[in-house]
Amino acid sequence: MKKIVRFIALSLALVGVSQIANADVKYEERVLGDPNAPVTMIEYASYTCPHCADFHTKVLPQIKKDFVDTGKVKVIFRDFPFERVGATAALLSRCVDPSRYLGFNDLLMKQQSQWAASPNPVGSLLKLAKLAGLSQEKIDSCLANEKLLDEIVAVRKEAMDKHGFNSTPSFLINDEKVVGSGEYERFKSIIESKLD
Repeated sequence: MKKIVRFIALSLALVGVSQIANADVKYEERVLGDPNAPVTMIEYASYTCPHCADFHTKVLPQIKKDFVDTGKVKVIFRDFPFERVGATAALLSRCVDPSRYLGFNDLLMKQQSQWAASPNPVGSLLKLAKLAGLSQEKIDSCLANEKLLDEIVAVRKEAMDKHGFNSTPSFLINDEKVVGSGEYERFKSIIESKLD
């Protein structure tokens, strides 16, 4: 795990990020839906994972319509980056205004094939972050926030150590482990079993 932390920290430094410490932004849960919903679905995802983008564009909208909007399910989004670009996206997503997180999260997943495959994916990410309301100063401060990066890495480590997750997307649906995206019907069946 120390290797991952050093790799991400070194990679961020190579992007030219200033090393000014910033403790303003802390890792907080980002939740879609009623906090009191009877079913909790925790998603561990990486912004550079094509299967995660597939889940967000094809499966999550139907889950939202059928279960989140009806108050039956809440979705908690947790970061599980594998490399520098994914870690950079996770940092930026946590630094946008909390009221804009869900929209930014959605944008990153829906446009993943464009920004992640661009010749300069970090540069493309920074443009999207500015569209989400982050100034260059806030972006620099965010990417230099080592404490926030440590918290993101700790979330990933806990998912690996406690739940055995090593790929994305991975889910806990009322503590039942679900690995991989798959079809909507798969998730519908599991969610409905938790509502019985």
